[in-house]
Amino acid sequence: MTLTDRYRRPADLPPRIPVFPLRGAILLPRATLPLNVFEPRYLEMLDDVMSGSRILGILQPEGADDDDGESPESKSAGLRRVGCAGRVTSYQELDDGRLIITLTGVVRFECVGEAEGGTSYRIMSVSYDRFAADLTEGLGEDLVDRRNLLRVLKSYLEANGLKTDWSAIQKASNEFLINALSVMCPYGPEEKQALLEAKDLKSRADVLVALAEIELASNGSSGSTLQ
Repeated sequence: MTLTDRYRRPADLPPRIPVFPLRGAILLPRATLPLNVFEPRYLEMLDDVMSGSRILGILQPEGADDDDGESPESKSAGLRRVGCAGRVTSYQELDDGRLIITLTGVVRFECVGEAEGGTSYRIMSVSYDRFAADLTEGLGEDLVDRRNLLRVLKSYLEANGLKTDWSAIQKASNEFLINALSVMCPYGPEEKQALLEAKDLKSRADVLVALAEIELASNGSSGSTLQ
């Protein structure tokens, strides 16, 4: 059973989910996020998640200040209102006690309150209603300017000396390409949150293109022609 088959409507997901606050990290529907988990509070969280729904949320802390590290120590630290729920689709326990997991994005959510769970990690009450369209795979792909997206991506890769399997990129669906690039791209917390909160796939592609073009312009690079 695929994620698309498993989760068809917001009611198919839990209304209260554990959250993993990570600065500079986002998750998006059907994209994947690998995580190396070693902090005791998050090891506890994953023990509970794996015995239950296997769903947890990725949520950025508020602000771009990294004085408190990637994940705030305090349970009272402010968190962004919008995150994304993901299902643990890969799980490996290492000899040193760390866990290597992969999250696959399901649907974005809005936090509506914090739940008291008596745990070392945080649990949020969430609503998926605003983002219910995320559950429809490939929605809005036909509105994306794919040629322009690929043109800018090729320029960005060349300008940064990055190599990739271009034939695989050209074969990828618009949704996979846009969401995977948004998760992987090396931008700051504010830019990542803008990608996360883009209202639809076309808007997210437009933000990706704009960010890449700004970086290209600042480096004195120009666009290239697709072959």
